[in-house]
Amino acid sequence: MDRNAAILATAFGGGLIAMQAPINGKFGREIGSLPAATVSFAFGLAALLALVAIRGEVGRIGEAASVPWWYLTGGLFGAVYVTTVLITVGTLGAGPVVAATIAAQLTVSIVIDQFGWLGVAKDPVTAGKLAGVVLLGLGVFLVVRE
Repeated sequence: MDRNAAILATAFGGGLIAMQAPINGKFGREIGSLPAATVSFAFGLAALLALVAIRGEVGRIGEAASVPWWYLTGGLFGAVYVTTVLITVGTLGAGPVVAATIAAQLTVSIVIDQFGWLGVAKDPVTAGKLAGVVLLGLGVFLVVRE
């Protein structure tokens, strides 16, 4: 995938995350946060299993048993995020939840890049990146404040 297509795909996924927060929040108020998160993940699992089957890659799922344990934490982290959003979006609203999410993602990501953690190439923190984090933090403040 070329860089421009990757940016567009990521922006599309980010837009869906913005929609996910209020949808899941409403769902959580209807049936409870943990049951809603469970159903949400089950629905996502069903969709992914269908795609894996269509691509003929069902047999590869078993390969997960041979990877380092921490590779599997991504799903756990996703569950924590979805559950947190289910609980907080009713209090904060969709905009503040997404703003705080993006700011935290960028901040943690540049730390990961700085040290080359989790298998990514080292990419040093620069003044521009720090400025971006500070500006994003200011943006969160402006979006969250009443």
